[in-house]
Amino acid sequence: MKELTLMAPCHFGVEAVLKREITDLGYEIEQVEDGRVTFKGDALAVARANIFLRTAERVMIVVSRFKATTYDELFEGVKALDWEQYIPKDGKFWVKKASSVKSALFSPSDIQSIVKKAIVEKLKVKYNVDWFDEDGDEYPIRVFLYKDEVIVALDTSGESLHKRGYRKNTAKAPISETLAAALIMLTPWRKDRILVDPFCGCGTFPIEAALIAANIAPGLEREFTAENWTNIIDKKCWYEAVNEANDQINMDIETDIQGYDIDKEAIEMCRKNAKLAGVEDLIHFQTRDVGDLSHPKKYGFIITNPPYGERLEDKEQIKVLYEKLGRQYKKLDSWSAFVITSYEDAPKDMGVKPTKNRKIYNGMIKTYFYQFLGPKPPKRKKNEN
Repeated sequence: MKELTLMAPCHFGVEAVLKREITDLGYEIEQVEDGRVTFKGDALAVARANIFLRTAERVMIVVSRFKATTYDELFEGVKALDWEQYIPKDGKFWVKKASSVKSALFSPSDIQSIVKKAIVEKLKVKYNVDWFDEDGDEYPIRVFLYKDEVIVALDTSGESLHKRGYRKNTAKAPISETLAAALIMLTPWRKDRILVDPFCGCGTFPIEAALIAANIAPGLEREFTAENWTNIIDKKCWYEAVNEANDQINMDIETDIQGYDIDKEAIEMCRKNAKLAGVEDLIHFQTRDVGDLSHPKKYGFIITNPPYGERLEDKEQIKVLYEKLGRQYKKLDSWSAFVITSYEDAPKDMGVKPTKNRKIYNGMIKTYFYQFLGPKPPKRKKNEN
């Protein structure tokens, strides 16, 4: 198969996790930049990346990278590309999104129209037509400019990969599935360890943890735009990737994954979402206040996304909430805690000094992933199950 250059965007701050995922799939990393990882792969890699990657926002085929400081350079650079290799005569193509950072060309709408026009002009010549009906399969295009470098790419995913298909029921300000998975993967948690989320909202952390524990690929229950691109990716690639993912699922596991929330309706949403994800038997959800957080066993993990207290009137309530979290955490002998929040007084109010913290953007909100590392559990003896 022809080698392709593929690009996967991710949340700022979790590039290392995505890089590890891509490497584990067996693909060569070409470049790691803020918020994206570029790698080499064939047509099968497009299907496998979409189905298996937990932390990528989407998977794109990079058509070209080139410099442009004028709209003429942008037009000519795009027109020079071999678009007939990607877009068939009846293909519906448009520039779905354009973004520009620190570049001479800064108007997204102008960039979109210039790129579309350049592709049309190129394909007019190649297909010897003056008009395109565009009544075939969709080929959305994305354009990124950074310091005058242009990246032109085809979006193979369609809807963002955080839309796994299970979260039909949402609470206020839910954390995205991709970010939740990335944060879990940044911790030392493994499927045989306890995991508790005392602010579980609609259940994203526990559900993503259960998917990881059972080795269920995140993209198994959804569709992708590129499934119809038979001119680039043979249908058998998708069947092969799905079969591979199904073969890896292991539901015959014991887990201790728990989600608490003070809101009874939120817990009902969690249960419905977990059922849609096929992991309802791996998680215990319960209506419980953070002040009642407890567990009889050692060496567990708290991984959670508490309220941030963005409004001034919430500040006093937020202080009390983090004080409760810290008080209960200190009672959990030998546990570790991982808290993502934009609330800068979180460690002070919890009364616990973080081992370290990592700056991560949750959408446009700058947050910190505070890590309170407990001791490692003793190694199990070889004859222990």
